[in-house]
Amino acid sequence: MQKSIEREWDLTIDPDTVRMLAEKARAFSAAINEDYDDGKEHEIEFDDAQDQHQHDGLAEEETEDLTEEEFRELVSDLNVDEAAELVAIAWIGRGDYEPGEWADAVNDARQYGNKRVASYLLGMPMLGNWLEGGLDAIGAA
Repeated sequence: MQKSIEREWDLTIDPDTVRMLAEKARAFSAAINEDYDDGKEHEIEFDDAQDQHQHDGLAEEETEDLTEEEFRELVSDLNVDEAAELVAIAWIGRGDYEPGEWADAVNDARQYGNKRVASYLLGMPMLGNWLEGGLDAIGAA
């Protein structure tokens, strides 16, 4: 059984918001992975030099996936404290910081400001897992 961590802080960000963002990150990550086949993205093979494949890219989309856009909007709506805590939770979940280093993680996360937080977080390949792991580690699950 895991030892319960005594929290010495109050979260500004709602843990349910973090969980929702984790689910959106997983959905976005899954959508990206579906675009890959054997490590090659949308590779077109031409059997005939005369074959001309013309498209604008968007016309071939079957459905519109707004998951990334929704994630970005939700993160941009966070205040400075919530955004910093979100990044700190991801870092703790990833193992960059220990739960006892919460204040340091939040202070270091403030450098990203609200405008770059979504892009930074979406660059993390296992963001959904790290957000939930961070919540568990700080006892906010």
